[in-house]
Amino acid sequence: MRGYTAPLTPEGRSSIVPPPPWHFSGEMLWISYRADPDACRALLPAGLTLADREANAAIVFCEWQWCGDDEAELHDPERGQFREALITLDCEYAGRPVARVPYAWVDSVVPLVRGLLQGLPKLPGAVHLTRAYEVGRASSRKAPGGRFNATLTAQGRRLLTGAVEISGRAAAPPALATQPFVHTRHLPGWGALPEQNDLVRSKVSGVEFGAVWHGRAKLDVADVEGLEVAALAPLDVLDGYVFAYAETLEPGGPA
Repeated sequence: MRGYTAPLTPEGRSSIVPPPPWHFSGEMLWISYRADPDACRALLPAGLTLADREANAAIVFCEWQWCGDDEAELHDPERGQFREALITLDCEYAGRPVARVPYAWVDSVVPLVRGLLQGLPKLPGAVHLTRAYEVGRASSRKAPGGRFNATLTAQGRRLLTGAVEISGRAAAPPALATQPFVHTRHLPGWGALPEQNDLVRSKVSGVEFGAVWHGRAKLDVADVEGLEVAALAPLDVLDGYVFAYAETLEPGGPA
């Protein structure tokens, strides 16, 4: 029986997630903000410390297209496209800047399972973003005055709402967007099998940023019963960014 993930089959072609590397191209709406430092620290494992910066968190809405090395997913858009929202904390580990994701949401099963393999705590949710097309009044524009909005609905309720009104080009992407992730691969105990908690660092290559636009941002985090996300609501909303991004994700290693 073969396969990268279940279900294992004689030919190994039925796995929920194909083996890495995985290649991603997408659009991001990124909002930098300040969250309650104590609430952030409460979500960090031993070894990680919260960075002492004004913007200690970001909420990121993404629209992705992805494929494996054989690019099979590009011929089947239903398999190769998904949307995602993440809350990211600005941290340090072993004296180096890293990023930590305490919450994430996706609208498709494959990235949800793939996230759990990485140690990303992904949940199901519905994510929508304003799109920029080349023509027409129904498109926003990556230019001064362009307005981009994004929402996340989880458990049937609006949880995250973000907006960016572009004022101009940014000199560089937000620093947190360039920092490696440190995740916890968690597997609960099962009978006599012990619980596993492994701190792992993500490994990416082929990172590319498109033109980075920035401007005034708005952000709202709702209080949804059953989720402890409201503790990370913004104390102060800082810059927002809109940009294209690409990377190749490979198996990570010990942090």
